[in-house]
Amino acid sequence: MRRVWLALCVVGTILPYAVFAPWLIKHGLDIQLLLQQASQSAIAAFAWLDVLVSAVVVLVLAGRQIAAGKRTHWLVVAGMCTVGVSLGLPLYLYLIEGSG
Repeated sequence: MRRVWLALCVVGTILPYAVFAPWLIKHGLDIQLLLQQASQSAIAAFAWLDVLVSAVVVLVLAGRQIAAGKRTHWLVVAGMCTVGVSLGLPLYLYLIEGSG
């Protein structure tokens, strides 16, 4: 399973940035426009709230591992801050699988 989690880390990094990078090149780091477009419809708000709750769950899980002395789980926090849940969750599972 570790190979699957690692592959999902790669996919979870590439797919979001494949969509975000062209938008960023076109609009720059326009936070106001980003938030406006991300919350333009009820379905977009649903998706973002789903991602937000998932992000909090992964950060809490990683925080518990960090508090237990597993320093590698800071990578999960870094992945969440730079990519998001699509990297953070499979990375967390990859690290957990390796420590088992």
